[in-house]
Amino acid sequence: MPLSASSADTSKTVKLERYNNYLRKIHSTKVLKASSKVLFRATLLVALVLVLVFAINYHPLSDSHSAASHHLHRRSFLSTGIFSSSSSSLGEGAAWEKRVRQSSTPKRPHGLSVLVTGAAGFVGSHCSIALRKRGDGVLGFDNFNDYYDPSLKRARQELLEKNQVFIVEGDLNDGPLLRKLFDVVPFTHVLHLAAQAGVRYAMKNPQSYISSNIAGLVNLLEVAKAANPQPAIVWASSSSVYGLNTENPFSEEHRTDQPASLYAATKKAGEEIAHTYNHIYGLSLTGLRFFTVYGPWGRPDMAYFFFTKAILHGKSIDIYRTQDNQEVARDFTYIDDIVKGCVGALDTAEKSTGSGGKKRGPARLRVYNLGNTSPVPVGRLVSILEGLLGSKAKKHLIKMPRNGDVPYTHANVSLAYKDFGYKPTTDLAAGLRKFVKWYVGYYGIQPRVKRENSHADDSA
Repeated sequence: MPLSASSADTSKTVKLERYNNYLRKIHSTKVLKASSKVLFRATLLVALVLVLVFAINYHPLSDSHSAASHHLHRRSFLSTGIFSSSSSSLGEGAAWEKRVRQSSTPKRPHGLSVLVTGAAGFVGSHCSIALRKRGDGVLGFDNFNDYYDPSLKRARQELLEKNQVFIVEGDLNDGPLLRKLFDVVPFTHVLHLAAQAGVRYAMKNPQSYISSNIAGLVNLLEVAKAANPQPAIVWASSSSVYGLNTENPFSEEHRTDQPASLYAATKKAGEEIAHTYNHIYGLSLTGLRFFTVYGPWGRPDMAYFFFTKAILHGKSIDIYRTQDNQEVARDFTYIDDIVKGCVGALDTAEKSTGSGGKKRGPARLRVYNLGNTSPVPVGRLVSILEGLLGSKAKKHLIKMPRNGDVPYTHANVSLAYKDFGYKPTTDLAAGLRKFVKWYVGYYGIQPRVKRENSHADDSA
């Protein structure tokens, strides 16, 4: 009996030990599995963080751009909307959105919130400052291309920043970026001035006109039609749409189906595209046909600008005459008058009637001439510059080449006057005086007439 009891106790001990070993194995397996899960999740989290850091700071080895362009690369990344509100803790995305909101927020009761495309351009910069000074919210948009010296555009950008206008750097064909801006800001209006400008350049780079003036416009309208609320849109057409029209002065009722240049054709196409989006989607659209805008901070590709540079440097200038030896004349319009027209069009633009891409009712579609109503021969322009600069121009008279230029422009602005009181007040002599004052100051040049007066004072 005792032996039998001892054997039984031993058997129980062995079984108990086996059971404990079994429990320990199960516990070890569970701990190992749990540890594996934690390790996997930690590894995945670290990998995601590394990918995000790499994406933010990645700069292609093949890209030889400067540190400045690397900064723009990062800003572009931020601007495309990859940084959503969920990633605002990273700081830079939230800071960018804050600047966008601050710039576009009105400072006066019932003020407008305006997206100005081409804000670093000639007309765009002037309009942005004018709107901001009266208390409207203004957000700029520009791609800073090199059609002409980008440093001038950067200088305008600095001027806008002093007036609390932030410019988002981007391209009109970047749909995600535009949608991001409309998600962040409920714009009441869009002042669309971004475009590939210039009549003659179209013969060298025609695709740039299609990309900007047609594809870019369509992309902007696509984003605007889907916005809620839909903004009212005022955009820059051109007096070039009148093309081979011979009726004077040019009226909005005259035919515009004979463009003389690709630039003019893209602007005419823009007017037809505007009609389509107004008809289908209820977008309120106003096209403005500018007539030869000039003034401080102007475009270097314009005649008054490069004539001034050539006269100051003693270089010859080409002055065109028509094929029948007549003087070429333009309806030169001072920038301040154009700005008043743009602001007037914005203030009188009725609301779009669509919502979520669907038209709810008829919307306004308008087209206006904005000119000076007083054509001036180019020879007279040169004479005024000679007097202001105190130097004679070396003139080279040639027949106008067949490059898309037209011999004569003259605006009838009675419709703009009737609808929003547009009335130009600056004649060419007064406007050029202001331009020359800006030019010599910006480029640090002392006109000869001033130098001669200075020498006379010294000798006295």
